[in-house]
Amino acid sequence: MIVSANQPYFFPYPGFFYKAHRSDIFVILDNVQFPRRTTWTTRNRFKNHQGSLWMTVPVKKKGLGLQKISAVKICHDGKWEKKHLESLKNAYAKAPYLKDHLNFLEELFSTTFEKLIDLNLKIIRHLMKHLQIDTEVMLLSELDIKERGNRLLIEICKRLGATQFLSQSAAIKYLDADRFTKAGIQIADLKPPSPVYPQLWGSFIHNLSALDLILNCGLKAHDIMIAG
Repeated sequence: MIVSANQPYFFPYPGFFYKAHRSDIFVILDNVQFPRRTTWTTRNRFKNHQGSLWMTVPVKKKGLGLQKISAVKICHDGKWEKKHLESLKNAYAKAPYLKDHLNFLEELFSTTFEKLIDLNLKIIRHLMKHLQIDTEVMLLSELDIKERGNRLLIEICKRLGATQFLSQSAAIKYLDADRFTKAGIQIADLKPPSPVYPQLWGSFIHNLSALDLILNCGLKAHDIMIAG
């Protein structure tokens, strides 16, 4: 049994979904601490005629101290949803498969989500479906585990009966290998491929949101993602 875990990113990049693809169970860390600095849970990159197109979801932080990701609320000032939708429609107007996802994007950005987690989960599920990933997805909050750090990850594995914990190479140095070994869990090194595929707007840019891959490649996106 292979388990992996990740925070719920906003429009994640292909490596996020490759990790899910390589796992038997993919755990979304929805009730860990919301990062205090710049975080992929609220922003990601797309592509337009100027190059990288950054999009950020504004959230409420002032005076709230430390928050769990599951508790973070979205700010709806400034009509950012309308701006994001128009930016995507303009950037991908000539993408071969925009029409297949336009209804989803219009519904997404016309819905007033109270919490960031609900927005991100809706996006993640849509992208997983169209990347043809059928891995079981669980929320950490469903497991009711109170541990932190290495203990949290080990307890997730024990609770789910995992023999391997899949972790990206850059994160392995933060894991206590001895603790995992004593718990009977092997740490598996994941090196997600960085797929190259037909993109709009000039020179290729790696590791954009997986939406870029899907809008440009349609049903071929799955094979491109896993082949790298």
